[in-house]
Amino acid sequence: MKARIKFRKSDTLRFIGHLDVMRFFQKVMRRAGIPIAFTGGYSPHMIMSFASPLGIGLSSNGEYLDIELKEPIDSMEAVRRMNEVSVDGIEILSLKQIPDSRKMTGMAILAGADYLITPDAALWNNERKESFRQFMEQEEIRVVKQTKRSEREVDIRPMIYRWEFCGNGIIVRTAAGSSENLKPDLIMDAFASCFEKHTGEPSSALPCQYKRLEMYADTGENGVRNLVPLDALGEEIKENSR
Repeated sequence: MKARIKFRKSDTLRFIGHLDVMRFFQKVMRRAGIPIAFTGGYSPHMIMSFASPLGIGLSSNGEYLDIELKEPIDSMEAVRRMNEVSVDGIEILSLKQIPDSRKMTGMAILAGADYLITPDAALWNNERKESFRQFMEQEEIRVVKQTKRSEREVDIRPMIYRWEFCGNGIIVRTAAGSSENLKPDLIMDAFASCFEKHTGEPSSALPCQYKRLEMYADTGENGVRNLVPLDALGEEIKENSR
């Protein structure tokens, strides 16, 4: 049986890396008595995978971890146990059963993500907001995107599915996953470079904080996008299902 865990990562724990988060959850599984399955062979390890590792310095309300269970466990009971042995900065939000197919893992179906971008309040004035609006209204936003082996110029505008101002910040929904992946800092770097060209102000003059709000799978058909949160594809495990 496969299950999907949704959790929140905040406060100072946003500065720990992905490997530390993975080790943390290995300890949580043991301490909470979650019946997680192990691989075979001479060096067995817990069967778990993250939908998309979170960058250092980012907080999140919507992180996902897929695990395999040896036997069912009530979802509410599992969440309670894990939170009892967790630490400040990581809160488990839900555990849901998901289809057993490998094609349904969070890593495989990830298609989009929401981010909250919070620019420095002292610098995020009406001039910059209006410039950002005009920047996002462009038909093309071409940037140099670096990969492990090379760098190439790409148009990131099609990878920005929607955006809106939210208080003193910006919420953007971007492409995410193995085929296309756009991180919010690349958007703001491109905006800062554009702003510099028009005003002469250094592009490094607008520091921002980033928070991932949610991750999505695309359940649309025939080229019509329909993004749904990853936890919407699972079901609560009830105690009487044991």
